[in-house]
Amino acid sequence: MREEKSNNPSLPKKSRKKQTWLWPAIYVGFSLLFVGMIWGYNAFISPDGDVAKGPSTEVDGKDGKEVVVNAQKETMKFPFDEAMLDHMAILNDFYDVNATEESQENSLLVFNQTYETNNGVAIAIDGEPFEVLAAMTGTVKEVNIDPFLGDEVVLEHEDGLVTRYRSVKEISVKVGDVVPQGQPLATTTENDFNAAAGVHLQFEVFENGEAVNPGTYLAF
Repeated sequence: MREEKSNNPSLPKKSRKKQTWLWPAIYVGFSLLFVGMIWGYNAFISPDGDVAKGPSTEVDGKDGKEVVVNAQKETMKFPFDEAMLDHMAILNDFYDVNATEESQENSLLVFNQTYETNNGVAIAIDGEPFEVLAAMTGTVKEVNIDPFLGDEVVLEHEDGLVTRYRSVKEISVKVGDVVPQGQPLATTTENDFNAAAGVHLQFEVFENGEAVNPGTYLAF
């Protein structure tokens, strides 16, 4: 008896056709993944071969919050509006043992026939009072009232730097204030110790506790 072939249309035939798109798609996917990994690695490495770093952070001791530390080192600026730079005069130089004889003579401060070497520079602008600005971002370390030497503001900065602004009045900051570079601190005035200078600013810079020539940081 001859077996008849089934003509039931409900039974699908198995397809032997290869799905040719599958392997190329997998290959392209892995290629894109590899390129992405290479790009990410290059972005993570700085041009000199070191790992690229963003702004560092530190924990604030007061409230435990993480704060961003300045990524770029700040450079010192003049302690007054630089628009008045052409009118500035240095009345007394910083005393430097390696300076010229003329500069050394100009750095000697005289009071009651007593000579004292100058730890900073005495700055005048047309002999008129002018606004004193913070030369760098810092924290107010001291505010001293001294009718003889002149009232002063002392700022503490990073890297062991301290700036002193003396012979001022109308002080607008207090101890503990954090002031940004360029913030007004006070106004210049006269003092009894260096009366010959008239209205001026006695500007001093200390590095790790030692007085240094402000001209090291500024073009005095």
